[in-house]
Amino acid sequence: MATVPSSSPSTGATIYSVAERAGVSIATVSRVLQGAGTVSSKTSQKVLDAVDALNYVPLGAARSLAVRHHEAHGLVLPELSGPYYSELLIGFESRAAELGQSVTLMLTEGKGDIGRAVRQLATRVDAIAVLGSAAMPPAVARALHGQKPVVIIAGTPQDGIEGVGAENAASAERLTEHVLAHGRTRLLFVGDPAGAPDIADRHVGFVAAHAARGLVPAAPVRVAFREADGRAVAERLLSGELEADALVCANDELALAAMTRLQDAGRDVPGDVAVVGWDDVMTARYVRPGLTTVRQPVRELGAVAAERLHDRVAGGAPRLEPQVLATELVVRTSCGCPRP
Repeated sequence: MATVPSSSPSTGATIYSVAERAGVSIATVSRVLQGAGTVSSKTSQKVLDAVDALNYVPLGAARSLAVRHHEAHGLVLPELSGPYYSELLIGFESRAAELGQSVTLMLTEGKGDIGRAVRQLATRVDAIAVLGSAAMPPAVARALHGQKPVVIIAGTPQDGIEGVGAENAASAERLTEHVLAHGRTRLLFVGDPAGAPDIADRHVGFVAAHAARGLVPAAPVRVAFREADGRAVAERLLSGELEADALVCANDELALAAMTRLQDAGRDVPGDVAVVGWDDVMTARYVRPGLTTVRQPVRELGAVAAERLHDRVAGGAPRLEPQVLATELVVRTSCGCPRP
């Protein structure tokens, strides 16, 4: 096997340095990265391990040099269940289409090595938007930096990576204060603040509203953000495991599921338990009682992310501060307010 030139630290990893580290030819590296089935699993693993160790992001050398763009944006989501993800996808895809871009979607659920999957996605698109921070660990961000524009949606800010999101803490404080003003004294925050930065910010607002009244809030009920988890919380209330006269839920799926289960069991909402949510999904305005919630511009978030990627691919400079979209308290009747 011919000796391959090594890369210097100043130029970053190349296909040559990957080949050298793995002890194979650059042709073998290329076949592995293209997904060819002609390389043994042992050799493929050596190549992929070298790619990970060097944070190598292929530059698409197999393409014609005359073709500089794929005219495609990548969008990385955890899954597609639930209205939030579909709204975000619609906003992103619609705006990308208006700008002449197609969208390559990647779902992280079930993938063992998300960082590697994101690096592979980077070979097929011009830029990537990622929901949250889990799919963009720092090592992957460093590897992509300067090679592919990246936007993180509703995630933790990272140096050199643009972010877009919705305001959370202040609106969550207003929502919680509204519930407290109805005379409720045993509020539970339903959702895991460790699960996502935006949920953490909503919990910050929940705590702040209590602190403003000199109250100490209960510990959050740490659950995921799906309908089944909302039903499970309602079951815990019905059994007496949890005690509350109001549920401040991290999203509308939790709120609607909990409210329906409580009503099915004969509990009055909001008479016995007030229930409020977050997102303002379409169902929130049609259930009875109508769900008090916070409206966030999910579809607009997707559109803004697609627009920022397009601007960056066209040569625009990255924004140094995250772009934060406004949210709005929407008062209906599940909190205890009378029907208008």
